[in-house]
Amino acid sequence: MNANTENVSYSKKPKIFNQPERFIEGWYWVMPSRKLRVGEVKPVTILGKDLVIYRGEDRQVVTFDAYCPHMGAHLAEGRVEGNELRCFFHHWKYDAQGFCVDIPCLDEPINLRAKTWPTSEKYGLVWIWTGETPQQPLPFIPELELEECDSAFSSRFITNCHPNIFLVNAIDAQHFNTVHKLLSEFNFEKQELNENAINFSNITDKSPRFWLIKLIFPFYKKPIHYSICYWYGTTGMVTIGTEFLHLHIMFALRLIAGGKTEGLTILITKKRRGIFGRLFNRLILWLSKLLAEFFIKNDSKIFERIQFNLKSPIDLDQPIIQFITHLERQKALKWGSWNFELLRDVSVRDPEKRAEKREKWHDELVND
Repeated sequence: MNANTENVSYSKKPKIFNQPERFIEGWYWVMPSRKLRVGEVKPVTILGKDLVIYRGEDRQVVTFDAYCPHMGAHLAEGRVEGNELRCFFHHWKYDAQGFCVDIPCLDEPINLRAKTWPTSEKYGLVWIWTGETPQQPLPFIPELELEECDSAFSSRFITNCHPNIFLVNAIDAQHFNTVHKLLSEFNFEKQELNENAINFSNITDKSPRFWLIKLIFPFYKKPIHYSICYWYGTTGMVTIGTEFLHLHIMFALRLIAGGKTEGLTILITKKRRGIFGRLFNRLILWLSKLLAEFFIKNDSKIFERIQFNLKSPIDLDQPIIQFITHLERQKALKWGSWNFELLRDVSVRDPEKRAEKREKWHDELVND
C-alpha cells in the first residue's frame, strides 16, 4: 500500500500510537548504571509506577514494587544486606527473587513475596521489563548485535510531546530535508525484525548537504547509509555514515506524566583494542555526539508545541504510517498499573476477521 498525494483523513484514533495512557510491554531504561552503587537502594517512578531498585554485593541490580507487602512502607527507606533488602518499618527482609526470608519477631518467615521485575544492564544503563517474562532481548543496533561495544552518554532531556512523535521524525523524509538538510534522497526500506522491533533503512548516492557527512564524502564517494531501528516504539537506534564509517546513536525514551517524554542519548561504537583503537573510538563517539546534539537542538522548537495529527499523508509519509501500524499490533499496558489492556474488539474472535480489521484501520490512513 502506498500513500498518495490526495488528502486523506481518518476518524479512527490509534489506540497505542501517541496515547498518554498506554505503552507497549517491553524494555525501558531506568537510570545510568553508574548512579547505583553496590549496597545502594533508590526510589524510581517508571511509566507511572513506583518502584525501588538496589544493587547487591554480587553487583546484580534488583527491582521491586515500591511498597512492602506487609503494611505498605516504602522499601527505599530500607537497607541492602548482602544481596537482600530489609524494610525499615518492621525489618522484614526479602531476597532478590522477592521472597520474605526473615521476620525478626518470628522464628520462621511467613510465605510472602514482594513483586519483582526483570532487570538487566546494557550500554551503561539499567533496564526493566514491564511484564512477567521478557519476550525480546534488550534493544540493540542490528549491525552491532554480536559485537562488544563502547558507549558514552550525551544529552538528557524532556520534551512536551509523546515518545512516538519524537522518534517519528527520524523517518520523516520531508523533515530531514527541510530542517536538517541531511540527505537529498530518501527511499526507506522496511524490515520487521520481530513483533517489537522494526527497522527502516535508506541508501543514497546523492551528494549530502549535512556538514558532517560532507567532511567525509569528498574523500570517499560511496553511498551514504542511514537506518533507524525502533524498539517498543520508544527506543530508536540511529545509524548513519559511509561504508567504512558508521555513527551509532541511541535515543532511549520513556513516557512521563502528561504525555511528555524523558529521553537520554547514548553514543555507541564497536569496541576497538589497543591505544589507537581507544583513541579512534573517542573520535567516533565525539562525532556521534555532535550529530545527536544537532538533531535535538534543531527539533526542540517543534516538540514544544506540536499537536500531531496525520490528516493529509503523501507518498513520503508512508514510513510513518508503517510505523504506526507496527505499534498498533503490539501488546498494550495501562499507564501506572502496568496491567494488560485488551484493545481489540472482543466480538471479533476469528483470526482472519481480526486481520481484516487491522487492514481496514490501515486503509483509513492510506489509499491503495
